[in-house]
Amino acid sequence: MTAQPEQRASHRRRSTRRRAVIAGVSALGLTGAAIVTSSMLSTAGAAASWPSDTGSKPVSKTVPVSGVHDGGMKKYYGTGDLSGDGQDEGQDPIFELADGATLKNVIIGTPAADGVHCKGSCTLENVWWLDVGEDAASFKGTSSSAQYRVVGGGARKADDKVLQFNGAGTLTVSGFQVEDFGKLVRSCGNCKKQYKRTIVLKDIDVTAPGKSLVGINTNYGDTATLSEIRIHGDSKKKIKTCTRYEGNNSGKEPKDLGSGPDGKYCTFSASDISYD
Repeated sequence: MTAQPEQRASHRRRSTRRRAVIAGVSALGLTGAAIVTSSMLSTAGAAASWPSDTGSKPVSKTVPVSGVHDGGMKKYYGTGDLSGDGQDEGQDPIFELADGATLKNVIIGTPAADGVHCKGSCTLENVWWLDVGEDAASFKGTSSSAQYRVVGGGARKADDKVLQFNGAGTLTVSGFQVEDFGKLVRSCGNCKKQYKRTIVLKDIDVTAPGKSLVGINTNYGDTATLSEIRIHGDSKKKIKTCTRYEGNNSGKEPKDLGSGPDGKYCTFSASDISYD
């Protein structure tokens, strides 16, 4: 990731509560693995259980993806140059997706390096991060019509950001679960090249501890829409929903302008967020 680092959130490695739902068998016909698809993540009020892997695969060099890459629920982890799992800037990803590519049925283990990079429109379907490295995924397309879709899957143990939105276009996250994290989605606050970014979060299970669901830059016209957000284990409502920033392209720390719905940039109502 090329953006200048924002202030890192402290990492609290607490055990998090896992809520199970009845798992189904994937249409892939794989055995010996708990395959969790997006259709299994729509059950209101409960986060799906985390899947088991069907085997492990070390990765010493970034895997390029064009078309569709189905990992068959194998666990991929970095070795050699990809053995970093901290917050060092500029790490290479485990997977790099070309414009229009799809990555599905993958578990990213530890070390995770810089997770997944999308160079343009992409789909991440049923992708799971066991211990987020620098970021789980970064979206870098430059077209205003770019569409990034994260469908199902989940991420945990993120020191800071889970999904880093550096490029232009629209990012839609649905049927996803996140636990023990800093920010679920952040529109880059200080990238040298800035864009208007649209973010949609729907049908999301969030398990504390966490800092913020989404951060946007109002001065660049960013918007975030939230619906069907279920937050678990945060009775004091410490996790911020939608945080507005004044971004910049100089690498400076963005200015926090406040959080919550405002009817223009952060669009949702109280009924879109539930707590248990």
